[in-house]
Amino acid sequence: MSNRTGLARVLDDLGTTLIDLVRGDPGRVGGIGGVVIDDPHDDQVLPPRALVLGVGVREPGQISARLAELGERGAAALVVRGPVAVTDEVTATADRSGVALLGLAPGASWTQLAALLRSLLAEGEVSTDSETLGGMPAGDLFALANAVASLIGAPVTIEDRSSRVLAFSGRQEQADPSRVETILGRQVPARYSQLLEERGVFRRLYRSDQPVYIDGLPDDEGGWCLPRVAVAVRAGDEVLGSIWAAVHAPLPADRALAFRDAAKLVALHLMRQRAGADVERRLRADLVSTAVEGGAGAAEAVRRLGLTDQECVVLVLALADSHADGPAEHARLLAERQQVADAFAMHLTAVHPRAAAALVGDVAYAILPVESEDRALRIATDFRTRIGDRVVVGVGPVADGLTLARSKAGADLALRVLRAGRSTRPVARVSDVHSEGLLLELADLIAERGDTLTGPVARLIDYDRRHNGNLVETLSAWLDAFGDVGAASAAVFVHPNTFRYRLRRLAEVGELDLTDPDARFAAMLQLRLWRPV
Repeated sequence: MSNRTGLARVLDDLGTTLIDLVRGDPGRVGGIGGVVIDDPHDDQVLPPRALVLGVGVREPGQISARLAELGERGAAALVVRGPVAVTDEVTATADRSGVALLGLAPGASWTQLAALLRSLLAEGEVSTDSETLGGMPAGDLFALANAVASLIGAPVTIEDRSSRVLAFSGRQEQADPSRVETILGRQVPARYSQLLEERGVFRRLYRSDQPVYIDGLPDDEGGWCLPRVAVAVRAGDEVLGSIWAAVHAPLPADRALAFRDAAKLVALHLMRQRAGADVERRLRADLVSTAVEGGAGAAEAVRRLGLTDQECVVLVLALADSHADGPAEHARLLAERQQVADAFAMHLTAVHPRAAAALVGDVAYAILPVESEDRALRIATDFRTRIGDRVVVGVGPVADGLTLARSKAGADLALRVLRAGRSTRPVARVSDVHSEGLLLELADLIAERGDTLTGPVARLIDYDRRHNGNLVETLSAWLDAFGDVGAASAAVFVHPNTFRYRLRRLAEVGELDLTDPDARFAAMLQLRLWRPV
């Protein structure tokens, strides 16, 4: 039987803080096949029983049209921004299509909802009825959060060391606006984290294995938040995160003991999740790497990724600044690479459910099932726009599942050009940087053969080194200006007559015939390979 998480389970876990059921029967839907961000202008491939995020779908007519179309394509549910205008037409279409209609809470982030849903579905993939920890499916943090909340009689969140919300219980509306804001953003707001840091709360929390009581913090409306009680989650000496409960008073002794014991169980689940995520990442990385490298195992890797008979484009992504000084900076860089690679994978699977991405070495490779380089370029550019100027991306040519190595070679070359600073583009196809890529390949050939610079340019370099004659600079400027002495002399800030004298001098010293087009081309090529563009 499938382990996929069903719609009813998703609604139970998320409660009413993020999404509400507007219309439909979630119990009739089996395991959800994936999360897709809706684009009515694109012919998207939907997985079976997809949960579709209708970003921008607001009007009743739009909702009815999307429900009807998604019903024909076997989707499980459509999420639209609330409050949802429920008309007779919307109700009738939802009932007829069999697609559940959900409303996203105002102010909630679509990006965070997508991440949260994918996290829930991933837990469903790795959990089985026979794998339990403390009586609950291994890695199921939402069920565990609800269990802890029942034990202590207060809504709780499970957070990592960076105060990101990993899971939360129901009844969050019984807390306060700051808790709701935390749930919607899946992150404790920075102003509250700073106050907790200033008051030494995190220091006390992480130095103790006992629950820590925290008085209420001032809110944005001149009032006070509910007090909190928190306990650190540890695996040996390592602090994995913490559990936070919104309370009205310190916990009684029996509930405080239960809260502390719950932290041990949460630690087991977090370690189980970490192990599962590490295995999944390694497997994904191996499949992606094998598929794009080609060779004997490529066909099987492509089949396991579900990309057989698909036209695809290989993308390769790297951090724009990959310099690290010292062990601490190197560790930060490794973590940032993995974070960006995970975000890249999430972005691409929102476009196509069979897109595959993984961190391989210091770069992230992705296989995107699209039929044009232009579309792949737009998708990569959109990702960079969302994430900022932290990354550069090379885009390979279109290839089928068995010739992905050719697309990878193009993407690798484009990325090399970008990382070498030979193009101002942050995202590029190999055709966009053809000239720069050709120069890099020629430089590789020269290095492989061990060739040294010879001929007129070598003689000019030697002369400048001994006499400071600026002859190489003069030749380069003249060639770049296509023989226009006025433009070339202005570029190097000398008088045209002085420039003409240097031209005559370099022709003599370098034994270079400036009237010979082949000689000019050879000199220009040597200068490009010797001097960075």
